Amino acid sequence: MMLKPSIDSLLDKVNSKYSLVILSSKRAHELDAKAKPTLDHFESVKSVGQALEEIDAGNVIADPHPELKRERIRQESEKLAVKAKAEQAAMAEKISNDKM
Repeated sequence: MMLKPSIDSLLDKVNSKYSLVILSSKRAHELDAKAKPTLDHFESVKSVGQALEEIDAGNVIADPHPELKRERIRQESEKLAVKAKAEQAAMAEKISNDKM
């Protein structure tokens, strides 16, 4: 049973229970993927509880423009892929030069 943060204080930060569930779930996944926490100390040991504590503290908010965020993430992923390919090509060239 979760007592803190209360659903009432959480709904002051997020406009609906549905949005709260989605936001806390996404943040919990980020925390599980080793994202940097926004709080120094958590009362909860589980990632969902930690996500709810961050939401209650006002450190995590729902993005008002999720389409723009998705596009930004897609562009960053493409940049990382291009960078990885360039590094791979440079490494392959270095290996082939070392063999000669």
